[in-house]
Amino acid sequence: MLQNYDIAILGGGPGGYVAAIKASQLGYKTVVVEKENLGGVCLNWGCIPTKALLKNAEVYDIVLNKSKSFGVTVENVNFDFAKTIKRSRQVSKKIVKGVEYLFKKNKIDRVNGFGKLNSAKGIDIIDHDGNVTETVMADKIIIATGARPKSIPTIPVDREYIITSSEAMTLTEQPKELVIIGAGVIGIEFAYFYATIGTKVTVVEMLDSILPLEDKEVSAALQTSLSKRSIEFHLSTKVESVKVLDGKVIVTIDKDGEHIELTADKALNAIGVSPNSENIGLEELGIETERGNIKVDKSTYQTNVDGIFAIGDVIGQPCLAHVASAEGIHCIEVIHGKELPDIDYSNIPGCTYSQPQVASIGMTEEKAIAEGIEIKVGKFPLSASGKAAAIGEREGFAKLIFDKKYGELLGAHIIGPEATEMIAELGIAKSLEATNETIGSTIHAHPTLAEIIMEAAEDADGKAIHI
Repeated sequence: MLQNYDIAILGGGPGGYVAAIKASQLGYKTVVVEKENLGGVCLNWGCIPTKALLKNAEVYDIVLNKSKSFGVTVENVNFDFAKTIKRSRQVSKKIVKGVEYLFKKNKIDRVNGFGKLNSAKGIDIIDHDGNVTETVMADKIIIATGARPKSIPTIPVDREYIITSSEAMTLTEQPKELVIIGAGVIGIEFAYFYATIGTKVTVVEMLDSILPLEDKEVSAALQTSLSKRSIEFHLSTKVESVKVLDGKVIVTIDKDGEHIELTADKALNAIGVSPNSENIGLEELGIETERGNIKVDKSTYQTNVDGIFAIGDVIGQPCLAHVASAEGIHCIEVIHGKELPDIDYSNIPGCTYSQPQVASIGMTEEKAIAEGIEIKVGKFPLSASGKAAAIGEREGFAKLIFDKKYGELLGAHIIGPEATEMIAELGIAKSLEATNETIGSTIHAHPTLAEIIMEAAEDADGKAIHI
């Protein structure tokens, strides 16, 4: 069976499905080819279900450890692991159904199956036996196949003892001991979740700090906080091997030349992701890649083959859902003939949803100094915030990096409650080239956590009121 469209999108994740909706809104006959559920990793196995798990852990922590300080006494507090997993899956399914509704509303066709490019205008749909069941033809094709957990020989994932993030959020039993390999966002979020509900967690990281892409001061503060939850960290440490023996996982590490064996019920591989660029016809069509990532023109997202575009994790870092969505919209609008400025990749927010939360945008202090930029730094602690005191969340701070000569905001870093919500203000500020004076003179409602942003901006010139 042959079907013809204006735009065909290979992959239904946050890049693909958002691009499809935008294309339909602009009047294009659109189809999405997806072999699994709509929503991709983000809605099914990443962003959404993990945040549901993390909220469960936060509520449990509040009831167990903080309720008495609020005058609330709760007896016999228990954590139901099975119900927590069930709730997470229910949340995910509900959001996915919402995307399915949006497809119907916008009259977007959806083809179930594995798609492989057969030309610059065609996608074959292939069944489990390798047979072509139908072909989708389109004037333009957008590849949005995403990424998957990275696999390396020293960490042989079996999905039972040595697991990925997908298994970590669907385990039938809570592990008593868990080794997490990798201290990026995924590793740290799962470390917080499992440690908070009572699992003994050990984190191994090859680099010298957790959340290596974040400002070093923020990373250090988060590590101090998570250590209070009895999480053990091995930084600047290499994993030599991971083996399963008698129903236990043995993780052998090299720390400062010393070989150490860590034993646990499970080991979580959280070392990053690899692009889903294999077996989709790239080689046959001569589409250029680099280390598996599809190479594109970042102004149009077109590959080296005319009429074929690519967006999201499959084109490389930053592998974030909101980046994929932005690229999808940009790509469709360019196809539609709209002249747009390129996406500003220096203004992409990064978020970690542990408690305390971490959020950032733009340059770290270390990067600005390394690039030879003269800066001024403003900081303000939550311990001096009235709202933070009222809600019992006084751990953390805001740190803003400004150009010394002109005062322009270069970077922003927040650790504390609702950091992932507060960072949006600073994204707008940075996109408008705001200065410490304009941010500091913007009246913020009192009492709010966001006042720490105003005060941090004032602190860059030594003018903060409450410290």
